[in-house]
Amino acid sequence: MAPETLGFVLAIAVAVAAGLVGCFAVMRRMTLAADAISHVALPGIGVALALRVHPLAGACTMLFFGALLIWQLERKTRIATETIVGVVFSAALAIGSLMSSGEDLIDALIGGAGALSVAEVAFGLAAAAGVVAYILTRRSSLILTLVSPEIAHTSGVAVARLDLFFLEVFALTVALGLRYLGVLLMGSLIIIPAATARRLARSLDGMLATAVLVAVVSTAVGTWASRSLGRPTGPLIITVAAGFFLVSLLRPAR
Repeated sequence: MAPETLGFVLAIAVAVAAGLVGCFAVMRRMTLAADAISHVALPGIGVALALRVHPLAGACTMLFFGALLIWQLERKTRIATETIVGVVFSAALAIGSLMSSGEDLIDALIGGAGALSVAEVAFGLAAAAGVVAYILTRRSSLILTLVSPEIAHTSGVAVARLDLFFLEVFALTVALGLRYLGVLLMGSLIIIPAATARRLARSLDGMLATAVLVAVVSTAVGTWASRSLGRPTGPLIITVAAGFFLVSLLRPAR
């Protein structure tokens, strides 16, 4: 299979994962946190480039650490998640900007559809499948926790652990999309399709399916437009997704 085809297959798999994760992020009111968390990857990318290791390794390490830090600070301080994420985001962006420069910084910010190795594709597909499996198997617990953490706890759900796992799954989804969309835009692929689906769907299953459809179509159309126009892939994908959201606004609110 050609390298471009492998990259496209991986991008579609990541879009499916982003659509599912985004639905619960939107319901958890993490719309602003999504973009902020993606910026946490920047220092990790800078360190990886300085050490001459794969940028994805640095991004994943920093994202997982950032998610754990946010979870711990939220539990210990009782400060709102949005506030904690904002502080962590600002520090990460500042540190990452200091550690990266020139083309490396631009690539980290907006991504690029470069050639992928077989190992990168295999890891990405396996990780995306894991994200999808986690969301689909744990969706009942995630919904119950959203409705009432107290009821979820009495029903046997480990709420704190579930929150941590969701943040880590969210971080993994962000990491998977950095190559294609970059630090600035990956959070948008998680949030925009889910926000669109929330306006159009009448049930949770409908919302999940619609979000995945919007994310996949946006990725496919954006990738095709990038190759046809010779423009960066990430901005085109998000432009298409934003177009879907604008069209959804034509439907009266339910």
